[in-house]
Formats: sequence, structure tokens, C-alpha cells
Amino acid sequence: MKEIIETRPWDVLDYLKTQEDINAYVEIAFEMGGYKHIARALFDAARAQEKIGIANETVPIREQMYTNFCENENPTLNVLTEVIDSLGYRLSIVPKNSKQPLAV
Repeated sequence: MKEIIETRPWDVLDYLKTQEDINAYVEIAFEMGGYKHIARALFDAARAQEKIGIANETVPIREQMYTNFCENENPTLNVLTEVIDSLGYRLSIVPKNSKQPLAV
């Protein structure tokens, strides 16, 4: 007799329950590097912020991200910084051997 195993789709939003969870997820994506990891993490962060009710409602961030971050697009630095700002982050440069941003 075959055993039936019920599965459901995995969704990172099941694990991003607080802003601290979202921050850690985005930080890891940037540490891993790679455009696709970073773009996916930013998109997931926007979804998670909407889900837990802390999204910036003045900017249609998910629509902007979907348009500019799909695989066939390469967003400009301007778009990237707008998205990062809308999510409540700022972009900084950190030496690879340090977690401390360079002084501005």
C-alpha cells in the first residue's frame, strides 16, 4: 500500500514574521551576492512588509519591482536605490572583511 504524502508550496513569507526577520533575510542575500538573490530578497521583503502591515503605502513598490526586477530586466541604480529606500533601507559600501560601513 502506497503512503500518500501531502505537501504544500514553500513560501519564505511563512518565516518572515517581523522586521528583524526581513532584515536578516535581506542582509544574507546581499552577503551571498548575485543579482538574482538580491532582487528576490528585495521583492520578498516588500511582500513580507505588506503581510505584516508595515509597508510604505505611498509607493507601489511591488508593481515597480515586478516591472524592473524580472529576469529580462536590469534595473538602473536609480530604480534600485528607490526600491531600497521605499523598503526602509539605505545602500552603503562595506569592505568585504568588515561589517562596518565606510564613513560617509
